[in-house]
Amino acid sequence: MSSLSRELVFLILQFLDEEKFKETVHRLEQESGFYFNMRYFEDLVTGGEWDEVEKYLSGFTKVDDNRYSMKIFFEIRKQKYLEALDRRDRAKAVEILVKDLKVFSAFNEELFKEITQLLTLENFRENEQLSKYGDTKSARGIMLAELKKLIEANPLFRDKLQFPALKNSRLRTLINQSLNWQHQLCKNPRPNPDIKTLFVDHTCGPPNGARAPSPVTNPLMNAAVPKPGGFPPLGAHGPFQPGPAPLPTPLAGWMANPSPVAHPAVSAGPMGLGQLGAPNNAAALLKRPRTPPNNSAAMDYQTADSDLVMKRTRPFVGTNMGEILVWELVTRERIAFKNFQVWDLAACSMPMQASLASDYTASINRVMWSPDGSLFGVAYSKYIVHIYSFTANDLRNHLEIEAHVGSVNDLAFSFPSKLCVVTCGEDRLIKVWDAVTGGKLCAFEGHEAPVYSVCPHHKESIQFIFSTATDGKIKAWLYDNMGSRVDYDAPGHSSTTMAYSADGSRLFSCGTNKEGESFLVEWNESEGAVRRTYHGLGKRSVGVVQFDTTRNRFLAAGDEFMVKFWDMDSVNILTTIDGDGSLPASPCIRFNKDGTLLAVSTNENGVKILANADGVRQLRSAENRPFDASRVAPAAIVKAPSMGAFPPGSAALGANIGDRTTPVPAMVGMSADNRSLVDVKPRVDESMDKSKVWKLAEITEASQCRSLRLPDSISAMRVSRLIYTNSGLAILALASNGVHKLWKWQRNDRNLTGKASASVTAQLWQPSSGILMTNDLSDTNPEDAVSCFALSKNDSYVMSASGGKISLFNMMTFKTMTTFMAPPPAATFLAFHPQDNNIIAIGMEDSSIQIYNVRVDEVKTKLKGHQKRITGLAFSNVRNVLVSSGADSQLCVWSMDGWEKLSCKYLQIPSGLAVNPLADTRVQFHQDQIHLLAVHETQIAIYEAPKLECLKQWVPQERGPITHATYSCDSQSIYVSFEDGSVSVLTASNLRLRCRINPAAYLPPNPSMRVYPLVIAAHPSEPTQFALGLTDGGVCILEPLESEGQWGTAPPAENGAGTTASSVAAGADQPQR
Repeated sequence: MSSLSRELVFLILQFLDEEKFKETVHRLEQESGFYFNMRYFEDLVTGGEWDEVEKYLSGFTKVDDNRYSMKIFFEIRKQKYLEALDRRDRAKAVEILVKDLKVFSAFNEELFKEITQLLTLENFRENEQLSKYGDTKSARGIMLAELKKLIEANPLFRDKLQFPALKNSRLRTLINQSLNWQHQLCKNPRPNPDIKTLFVDHTCGPPNGARAPSPVTNPLMNAAVPKPGGFPPLGAHGPFQPGPAPLPTPLAGWMANPSPVAHPAVSAGPMGLGQLGAPNNAAALLKRPRTPPNNSAAMDYQTADSDLVMKRTRPFVGTNMGEILVWELVTRERIAFKNFQVWDLAACSMPMQASLASDYTASINRVMWSPDGSLFGVAYSKYIVHIYSFTANDLRNHLEIEAHVGSVNDLAFSFPSKLCVVTCGEDRLIKVWDAVTGGKLCAFEGHEAPVYSVCPHHKESIQFIFSTATDGKIKAWLYDNMGSRVDYDAPGHSSTTMAYSADGSRLFSCGTNKEGESFLVEWNESEGAVRRTYHGLGKRSVGVVQFDTTRNRFLAAGDEFMVKFWDMDSVNILTTIDGDGSLPASPCIRFNKDGTLLAVSTNENGVKILANADGVRQLRSAENRPFDASRVAPAAIVKAPSMGAFPPGSAALGANIGDRTTPVPAMVGMSADNRSLVDVKPRVDESMDKSKVWKLAEITEASQCRSLRLPDSISAMRVSRLIYTNSGLAILALASNGVHKLWKWQRNDRNLTGKASASVTAQLWQPSSGILMTNDLSDTNPEDAVSCFALSKNDSYVMSASGGKISLFNMMTFKTMTTFMAPPPAATFLAFHPQDNNIIAIGMEDSSIQIYNVRVDEVKTKLKGHQKRITGLAFSNVRNVLVSSGADSQLCVWSMDGWEKLSCKYLQIPSGLAVNPLADTRVQFHQDQIHLLAVHETQIAIYEAPKLECLKQWVPQERGPITHATYSCDSQSIYVSFEDGSVSVLTASNLRLRCRINPAAYLPPNPSMRVYPLVIAAHPSEPTQFALGLTDGGVCILEPLESEGQWGTAPPAENGAGTTASSVAAGADQPQR
């Protein structure tokens, strides 16, 4: 079958699925063999529809195709056999044994005999290997997990597990385009052609009216198939609202014939600004390009209707600590301040009260002025929206709305018939509220993921709301509670925000997907398709790119430590501004309405206010003195650096800076502007000078640190575990294939102590026998196995496992002293008891923890409290407890006296973030044996044992998923490795970033292979030395230059917000304490 024919099958599959022909869809999947629908397969297995399971599989593989296929069919038939035995239906069991399982006897006769012998048992669980068999539901779940791994590893399923990324209703679009073309070829085209069939080409009959000015717009969708899943009309003339059409031509796709009239409401265009440090969780980065949820800050301006515009420009700031602040920009005075507080707790729902009872804090996701500047709204990370009234510098409570379950991710003001507040949230809903009474007017349901942004707008008389969700879906709604009119995918399935040009005629969106690829595009509203994609954004953005529009001509986005600008009519970058090198990797940006000022988040826990020539003149004329950034309070350091002169703002000022659809003049002189640069000299007081002395240490090349890649003659497999010996004389790595590697340093003139060092080459050590310490792998795929090991205090023994039995090795001879505990379940984490080397805690794949005595070969007790496999264990002598962590993101504390559970707590995962459901959570005690470091791919957190009170949390904004982290030997620093290859060094006491090491500093350039650290280990006596275990099998030792002596310096406490005892730190560039 040709490639185009194959693609046609996918288009038909999409069409059938949208039309709800479910059985036909799956029959075509099976018969074509092009797409294996894993979700459908899961449903069949979970429901025990074994005949359908095998029938569906038969379209893709047969029993004897390969070992993966054989294992798949065997597991299915074995489960069917065991279920028959469990029902005591021996006749059915015999039938399955003879018809289904006998085929496997030719490959493993012993196994077939063992299966046959189960018929003789009263309960097959008497068989030792089946003793852990639970009920049918749990057994199917366990088997399904194994089947999915086998299918993904089976080469016959390669390229068949992902459905192509098609725009919704792609087949309909092609048909519509064909009909449009046919209509253009008509000799006498009618204005509203009546298309009744697709079986023959369309032609219009003899003319009996005016010639059509343009081809039809989605005639099929208007006439034949009025389904919401296609290209439904958004106008009142469509099938969703009866009555005559108010528009002269069909309004199909998204919107056609856009009105040049600006929308009077505030759209949810980009206006967020994280200014007190970077956002405090990784979820926020994918969820809110403008103002991430739980971020450090949000910002909007009030601009009142007054001749003294600059005297009435008021930035409105919200922080991740729940504080709101209103500033007078020109006078640098804070004119309002409030902490987070629920106004009427008794009126709140029980879930909200329970949430606040456990943690009475909330961050601010969005702040927004109303169009007339008399109200402003605040969206919090917990349930509620606050609406404040603001007159004559007086801030008063107006409305408290419990808007959503969980986080309220965005809000905007709109004016469909009266002033309304539009909100969206973690509960996947969009709601519209009366801005005066607080009554709920509409609720829109249809997203399958948390909704993170809304964009109200109108076309002629049609009022609507765009919404985007974290799964990359875009929907549009009328104010009628009748479902979405549009259902499209954002480019790259990215987390996206939308904004119109100033005159409302052009629609843009910007977003970043989970792989870090960013997309800035303009939409063709009449077709619901991308019109142009702008070039120049980073290919692997470490945060979600922020963007904004100016006037009707320019786009701006914060990316790669700068602000980038495009002409709307050109896909190539026009110019860039680096903000004097103080910008983070993905700065938040926000224009004022006049386009003369730009607020940009900085690396220095602040916001820079950049002014063009007109902005400088306005500031100076308003004050009749130079712009003095130092008078702004420390919560928002406002600066006015040098900046290029920009064209004068010519459009009239509107009522609200947040109104992204009213005219906004261009901020920069990007074409034919030859005026000289304007330099605004801020006056900075002495305290600010001190805080500016500090600068984040960036290690970007090999000459800036000492690094050593350890020599390796053994086959390279990714390093799964890494540890220094307790003496510091050697380092031990465990590769994913179960092989251990030991490097030792020799004493010599350059290394008198013989300790590990990046300045002296190590030797890959093996005993004279040449044997390797190799773990039992059982039947486990090495790539799927969870590796773990623990080293005895005297460095004599290592306990290790790689999915098979646990092995005890002699570190001197590499001989295997014993093996025990054959899976299932497999061991996933090991820890020696601090007071007895014969006692080990063993975390298991089945979520239990076994306290095992090696000497007597006996399990003393089993601890149960987790729901997924154990990923971390740590003992504390001081607290006399064992802390465990699991892939369920839960921490549990166990008493070492009686092994009872003392407490447990789930990590505070950033809302809306798509987290790996099996992500590791590691734990490590501070040297004080009281404070506990918890490491997850989304965050670093400090807890206090045994109550597990979360003292601090740091969520990287810029670097991508965390792969591992560890305390330095003195517990003064935390080394954090990332999937992008970088390493961050944090000050442990406050989780503030002081140094960042880029991969180019320790890795040679290799564009064909992506290499990054999976594990990180700290030297036991050298606080500044650590080692990295890499995905390519290598191990690197890193130390600072001898002339430096340390990894950067800690920033001064007065640089930004003051320290709090239990803060939620935010951001990879500079955490908020």
